[in-house]
Amino acid sequence: MSKKLAENGNDFCPQSLFLYGTKNEDGTPHFGLFCWFSYISTLTENGEGLGVMACIGEEKLTKDLIRKNGVFSANLVTEELLPLADYYGNISGRENPDKMRHMPTVEQGLKLDVPTIAESPISMELRVQKEIHLTEGSDVFLCEIVAVSMKEELMNKQIPFIDRYLSVMPVLAGGELRYVTADGRDMGHWGEPMQELAEK
Repeated sequence: MSKKLAENGNDFCPQSLFLYGTKNEDGTPHFGLFCWFSYISTLTENGEGLGVMACIGEEKLTKDLIRKNGVFSANLVTEELLPLADYYGNISGRENPDKMRHMPTVEQGLKLDVPTIAESPISMELRVQKEIHLTEGSDVFLCEIVAVSMKEELMNKQIPFIDRYLSVMPVLAGGELRYVTADGRDMGHWGEPMQELAEK
């Protein structure tokens, strides 16, 4: 198989989608959709542990609130959550004050003052340790994972891992502005799944 020089991009290297949850100044929840997210080894007060790096491109309300609060949640996006996640990813909170009129079932974080999403099978509560400015509008937040909440059935190791993984039905940011499932099904172009919200 021969390879040729291609355009720089992350097609064919899909990443999991997460809804980041933080709070507005009045304490109400705010969510935004992101996928430039990965794990790191981080040094915390309790010693070396697992952390995450979250890159946020462009200036947006979610980034403003993360900077202000220093904490946020990362909630894994599933097929069930995709219409809402797509909406949050395509509607600007700065330009649309009523963006949060569509809401998931919000739960309070177990250890941090962050909103988490009941419909998400896995939610992480994150504390920002450091922000790295990369270039205009692009910043990386290095975070400590303070708590992880997970649906109980996912912790049952009597069930094979692949079965538990597929039961989550995670959605990935695939190439060419399309959403895909972990088992390779196409879930539509960015901006399409959110149309389901208007039909309800």
